[in-house]
Amino acid sequence: MKTSIIGYPRIGSLRELKFASEKYFRNEITADELQSTAKELRKLNLDVQKNSGLDFIPSNDFSFYDGMLDTAFLLGAVPKRYKDLDLPELDTYFAAARGYQGDHGDVKAFAMKKWFNTNYHYMVPEIDDDTKLSLSGNKPFDLYNEALENGVKTKPVIIGAYTFLKLARYTGSKNANDFVDAAIAAYKDILAKFSGLGAEWVQIDEPCLVMDMDADDKALFDKIYKEILSAKGSVKVLLQTYFGDVRDCYSDICALDFDGIGIDFVEGKKSLELVKSNGFPKDKVLFAGVVNGKNIWKNHYANTVKLVDEIKKHSGEVVINTSCSLLHVPYTLENESKLDESYKKHFAYAKEKLSELAELKTILSADSPEDTAEYKNNVKLFSEPRSGANADVQKKVSELTDKDFVRLPVFEEREKVQKDRFKLPLLPTTTIGSFPQTKEIRAERAAFRKNEITQEEYDKFLEKQITDCIRLQEDIDIDVLVHGEFERNDMVEYFGECLDGYIFTEKAWVQSYGTRCVKPPVVWGDISRAKPMTVKWSSYAQSLTDRPVKGMLTGPVTILNWSFPREDISLKESAYQIGLAIREEVLDLEANGISIIQVDEAALREKLPLRKADWKSDYLDWAIPAFRLVHSGVKPETQIHTHMCYSEFADIIREIDDMDADVITFEASRSDLTILDVLKENKFRTEVGPGVYDIHSPRIPSKEEIKTALRKMLDRIPAEKLWVNPDCGLKTRGNAETVPSLENLVNAAKEIRNENF
Repeated sequence: MKTSIIGYPRIGSLRELKFASEKYFRNEITADELQSTAKELRKLNLDVQKNSGLDFIPSNDFSFYDGMLDTAFLLGAVPKRYKDLDLPELDTYFAAARGYQGDHGDVKAFAMKKWFNTNYHYMVPEIDDDTKLSLSGNKPFDLYNEALENGVKTKPVIIGAYTFLKLARYTGSKNANDFVDAAIAAYKDILAKFSGLGAEWVQIDEPCLVMDMDADDKALFDKIYKEILSAKGSVKVLLQTYFGDVRDCYSDICALDFDGIGIDFVEGKKSLELVKSNGFPKDKVLFAGVVNGKNIWKNHYANTVKLVDEIKKHSGEVVINTSCSLLHVPYTLENESKLDESYKKHFAYAKEKLSELAELKTILSADSPEDTAEYKNNVKLFSEPRSGANADVQKKVSELTDKDFVRLPVFEEREKVQKDRFKLPLLPTTTIGSFPQTKEIRAERAAFRKNEITQEEYDKFLEKQITDCIRLQEDIDIDVLVHGEFERNDMVEYFGECLDGYIFTEKAWVQSYGTRCVKPPVVWGDISRAKPMTVKWSSYAQSLTDRPVKGMLTGPVTILNWSFPREDISLKESAYQIGLAIREEVLDLEANGISIIQVDEAALREKLPLRKADWKSDYLDWAIPAFRLVHSGVKPETQIHTHMCYSEFADIIREIDDMDADVITFEASRSDLTILDVLKENKFRTEVGPGVYDIHSPRIPSKEEIKTALRKMLDRIPAEKLWVNPDCGLKTRGNAETVPSLENLVNAAKEIRNENF
């Protein structure tokens, strides 16, 4: 039995690519030096996979920023505004990823969205009516040849034509159907080129197949691949799916001339049923995704052996595969020098999952799998009792009633009370929460963690940072202030450190987008609030000003979604446990004079099931109540804000309104404010702040640019419901771009007020 993975982390075991890229952005290294670092990382990845005994090793899973962006450049889908900058190829690529503002021009980046149900963000390709799709790049072929030079014949990975066309944004009058023939021709050329290079297998990723598909979708997919596969030459083509099951098209894809099909048996609720009910073509290889590529818990070999045995009854050759790319887990446990072995032995990061695949290969190839040492050791591990139970927390969750999820009085009454209390101007200005985390701030936090400075010294430092931040906001004349969150390393990890039931890692970095990496905490046991988490610094900030200062919290759904969750209890149970803990903090903030409290649910949309039939029962029926639980006990005059990031909100906009917050801020700038029409159409009740500029780009928006955005907003949103803010927190930006951007934001809001009201 052979083994395979769908993809491998590309950022480096210690985020080497991140740091090299950022040095390049700051002009501290050359393009050649950046490319050299990337080449070294790719070789290391190849060596690690080869030495593990992995049979199918991917190539072209590497990217400087994002795979969808790479595919757009591969196919020549590069908008004219980037070409007109007349920059070197790599810089043109980064301009599309990050935006550009300099001697060559001023352009915004591609829109950015969540990659299906993950915390990874992809860049949304733009296709206008003049776009000519064709094979225009060499990256997949260069990386295949590079691997050959390192002694590895890889399985090249390409994002498929169907997924690319479905996820692209069409900016003119044409749609996906108008570009099908050109896409087919390009993918034929890709296969022909790989055939000429001697590639044995090519993996074509089509994750869009796990989403709802209608007859037109299936017809489109069928048309694309009947033609592409007719020209595959000597290459074997693996159709790879992940993040769910292919219930809408299983028979269709089985009937096409694929040589292998990758199916997710971890998140695919109906995958086993599909194989059992319909069988699997004996002339195709089934790449069975049975090792979880999204979570860090060790594989339960007994369950996996049972599953694979069942799969084999209904298929021919089976390859043991990951459920998705290992991009979504940290690189290796070897870097976790501080994590106690009692915890560590339960985890498997990307490198360790390679070992799991090797062990499963040994187990499943044995005449008696249960007698192998690998199987026995795994059984022993899973038989050990787990610590972390909290009977009091479990009791509190079990005793929740409907009234615990309802805030009174109703929104319309609260809105009047709050407007009378705060007396804010029309189009009130605010920020999303965090301010730039400078080198000085990060260094001071690190010094405190290493006990190089005392608690008193660290507190004095934070007081100064908060004081300066408050004064800066007052000088800019922002209406509702924030304390800047200088004490926080991360919007989830910080809270996890203040909660019982969490454990923390040292080097478990996972790529979120581009050079942005996060280090998700791990839900180990039952969750409860160990101590006040934000009251001290929020109260201190409020004492410095007469303007309202928002208390800043992360909501239960986002904390859970951006953690590695337990697998022994339901997500609903975990969310309610966290919700009760955050509720205590909300009430504590209110009791300490904080009148506006923002509970961020940046990741609410992230874990929404990919199929509409599962939305309510599997997610929304507990995710929305978990947020309502947090704030249902506050007074009418306390204003509750929340914030949501880079996702498709249109399809759950009514559920978002039902969260019963008082104000919701959305990411909107990268998507050209397309959410505005949705808000208007649905008569959105909650006050809103669609982001007026993109903080994930280093460019500074002009005052006129922001005024244009505000005019668009006022065409669709009543002035009394509109807030003015950036699209996300400012943590990742520098002061040099943050200050002028906020100045332009405030001045734009003032001028629009004076011009219109």
